[in-house]
Amino acid sequence: MANNQGPQGNYDPAGSTQMFRAFVDEGAPQASSPAATPNTSSGPRTGLILGVVAAVVIIAAVAWLAFS
Repeated sequence: MANNQGPQGNYDPAGSTQMFRAFVDEGAPQASSPAATPNTSSGPRTGLILGVVAAVVIIAAVAWLAFS
């Protein structure tokens, strides 16, 4: 196995710290854009509301058929 000790003496096999830092730095600009957040949050909320309304309509139709 190779000796991967740097000048500070930090042991990091396979350079996982550098890969993690590259991953965090790569994702940072996307997470810091506040304009993308409102657009994505309205989509699932609309779908949820439509799903609940459809479920209520279906339950009402089944109940109406069962009691008539």
